[in-house]
Amino acid sequence: MKPLLCSTLLLCFTPVLRADGVTVTKTKDTIEFKIGKDLVSRYHIGENVAKPYFWPMNAPGDIPVTRAWPMKEGEPKETKDHVHQKSAWFCHGDIIPEGLELKQKIKGVEGVDFWSEAPGHGIIAVVSVDEPVSGNRAGSVRTKNEWRTADGQKVLDEVRTIQLLDLGVARMFILEIELNASVCNLTFGDTKEGSMGVRVNDEITTKNGGHFYNAGGKVDEKEIWGNPSPWCDYFGSINGKTAGIAVFDDPANKPGAVWHARGYGLMAANPFGRDKSFPSQKGNATLFKLAKGENLKLRYGILLHTGDTKDAKVDAIYEVFKKKTD
Repeated sequence: MKPLLCSTLLLCFTPVLRADGVTVTKTKDTIEFKIGKDLVSRYHIGENVAKPYFWPMNAPGDIPVTRAWPMKEGEPKETKDHVHQKSAWFCHGDIIPEGLELKQKIKGVEGVDFWSEAPGHGIIAVVSVDEPVSGNRAGSVRTKNEWRTADGQKVLDEVRTIQLLDLGVARMFILEIELNASVCNLTFGDTKEGSMGVRVNDEITTKNGGHFYNAGGKVDEKEIWGNPSPWCDYFGSINGKTAGIAVFDDPANKPGAVWHARGYGLMAANPFGRDKSFPSQKGNATLFKLAKGENLKLRYGILLHTGDTKDAKVDAIYEVFKKKTD
């Protein structure tokens, strides 16, 4: 598999060329992403995980921008809520499979809950990993996943391609996600619990002095939660250095993102929540559906940067990201 190089990004934000470039390596339980000798992230795919997730996620200078708990304890200002919010992940909190008998369910969820880890939750299992591709400025890997009920019935198939770009001043993961209704008709339920999510380092939550902005210049939970935007960026001081993490929603994504973003540190782009979940979607009660055999393609970016939103030029990087010129 050739790396899906986004040449426009690499030309606009030319990285320092490194002798060992971007390397992607796989083990039994993880996929490791490095730039030079610096660990950017590990993608956890072992048999015991509820869904694959990235941890750690390090901005340039080895600054951890996502929460370490529950994978690691004892970090500054540590919180221990929402055990299912593990650093960075993709899923949805209510997928309704037509015709499948659900022997185990979570209260209040009509279908299968892939968001929480309460008894009866669904599993996103990585069933195969293609040979990773490494390169001077980018590396990538593709996995095939099965979304399953708590008792192991397959609900859908997924192909997920993950690319890491070295932008020098920042680094960015691009996730290309293809969900295939290979088993039955699917309905994506109306819930705020989704989908392309990150849980930021506890040092940069709003109570600890951090802030998050969206593309329209809105700030923090009161102005951002439940509203659409092309991107959101969370930043603050970590070990005395300003750094942050942004999530980009590709404008080609249909449905587009509404933001389940909280001052306690959650930031998630949700394409499926409707009027019962988000006030901004009042009157939009039509749930997203896939007929058997249909697929849905989604694309997201996760930018790891130093500085605040303005210093990191998050808006400019997003403008180039959305062009996705290969």
